[in-house]
Amino acid sequence: MTVAQLSRALHAPAHPMAKPGYGKKTAPDQLPFDARTFAHLPRREAAIARYIDLLPDGSDISIKTLAKEIEGYGQMAVGSALNHLSATGHLRRFREELWIEREGFRHVTRTYFSRTARPEPWWRALLVGDVPESGKEQPAVDEPGEAERRGYRALARIARTEPQLPLSAASCEALAPLAGEWFERGMSESQFVWNVTFCLPTPVRHPFRFVQQRLINEMPPELPGPVQGLITMECTGCGTPGVADALPGGLCGPCRSVPYERQVGLPADVVRGKADRIRYDLRGQRQQRQPQQQPG
Repeated sequence: MTVAQLSRALHAPAHPMAKPGYGKKTAPDQLPFDARTFAHLPRREAAIARYIDLLPDGSDISIKTLAKEIEGYGQMAVGSALNHLSATGHLRRFREELWIEREGFRHVTRTYFSRTARPEPWWRALLVGDVPESGKEQPAVDEPGEAERRGYRALARIARTEPQLPLSAASCEALAPLAGEWFERGMSESQFVWNVTFCLPTPVRHPFRFVQQRLINEMPPELPGPVQGLITMECTGCGTPGVADALPGGLCGPCRSVPYERQVGLPADVVRGKADRIRYDLRGQRQQRQPQQQPG
């Protein structure tokens, strides 16, 4: 079954809604759904992801409710699938401190769902409210040296497209560490190019020194950390709160160590039941074929 076929109505017309402040929250700036959206997921996970994708914000997508509403999947299967969706960048749980009238401050859990798989830095940026507009460019860089490589590529792009800044390969290489700091602070390549090339003087007499000074003077601020006591991340598997760095893939250490349960075929009890039924039918057919003994 392809993912495109999973768009059928898997759930009842009125899926249960969560309590105010809880439930599903759609991640911003997602790509439109097509046949490739969940093609990288196993069949069960793709089906559950498509089911959640179709639900409105505020829907109850707890394990218990999903297992009740989705035919054919129990709570263990749903829990394992949600952990897999979290590890592959489709889902995160955030604990927020909200003011609710007549109740005061309460901690509520929102489950952010993205049909577009997101890298770890993107979720961390969402946690602090600093997601770039496009959503397709990583707001931060984790791999060692990747920020500097992105800086070099962006400078080379400027050298090719901006006649007043004809930087050489050696100049791009020398400026790459400084440019890399911009990407480490969450800037996208389009934002970087715009800031470096905005309102250029005519002429630019020393391109290298001009770009170097602009990179220093216009350096963006570092990404702020999460506001303690207001919003934190929760483990998708067990709900343990923690900082984003302690929950890679949205899972705590113990939940990451649980082997991934991939469903293969029908559950064992269903298979045994079908086999018993087949044996029962075969015995009945044999008895019907046996000739009836005439009384002596």
